[in-house]
Amino acid sequence: MNNRVTKAIFPVAGLGTRFLPATKSIPKEIMTLVDRPLIQYAIDEAREAGITDFIFVTARGKSALEDYFDSNPELEQTLFNKGKTRLLEELRQTDMQSGAVAYIRQSEALGLGHAVWCAHRLIAPDEPFAVLLPDDVIAGREGCLKQMIEAYQDIGGNMVATMEVSPDHISSYGVLDPSVTNDRIVEAKGLVEKPEAAVAPSNLAVIGRYILRPEIFDALNIQKKGSGGEVQLTDAISAQIEQGAPVTGYRFEGERFDCGSKAGYLRATVAFGLARAELQDELRAYLESITHLPRAAE
Repeated sequence: MNNRVTKAIFPVAGLGTRFLPATKSIPKEIMTLVDRPLIQYAIDEAREAGITDFIFVTARGKSALEDYFDSNPELEQTLFNKGKTRLLEELRQTDMQSGAVAYIRQSEALGLGHAVWCAHRLIAPDEPFAVLLPDDVIAGREGCLKQMIEAYQDIGGNMVATMEVSPDHISSYGVLDPSVTNDRIVEAKGLVEKPEAAVAPSNLAVIGRYILRPEIFDALNIQKKGSGGEVQLTDAISAQIEQGAPVTGYRFEGERFDCGSKAGYLRATVAFGLARAELQDELRAYLESITHLPRAAE
């Protein structure tokens, strides 16, 4: 069975309503974290993992996202003429080779499972593929997807990234029902979408990194709606378990930031700013100064 993963799907059709009014005119995925858009972090992670083919599931109003990956000869020439070689190199890293990117439209907002299904014609019958949600930015010594792909070579099947979350947040996630845990690998006997804490099978939440077999499309083809009236990817993965297909969770090494929420986005901005040598001293001094100020409401 082919376990080589070279294609990745990026579902980027969401409206980004949590960040209105900013997302009225710009896609959420190109909102910047320090000086790079969220989508760039996902792309860089995928490249590090060996991904060569990038599939974006987009929607109306996402043209700025598509333009971001085009070359800009005028800007490059200006930087070259001014001798700004470092900036020029950083800019060129955002370019995508011709033929490496495909854009698929999701005409209706029917959920993550439907968004992944929209790309099914670009996936071969025996070709595992990755799914990355740009809202989840993961900082670590080694990218989350690279860690997963290295483990996947020996395991195969379907794999999801997982992390422990507190009971008060568990109802916001798909949750693994584990059978066996071996270090970073968790064998799953089921998945539950957004359970209440009292009935959740574990505290292992599924976050936005997946490696899936193309058989997942058999379940997604049904277009069955689940939680929130949407086609849930978690439900399709759970159906694979019921049919005897192996599903494992991978407990990745690194810190995940939920940039789909305002609080998570702000935490990521601070963390990534402090990690930058040219910013950390000034930013740390500012943070220390404001933590000593009395709260306005007190």
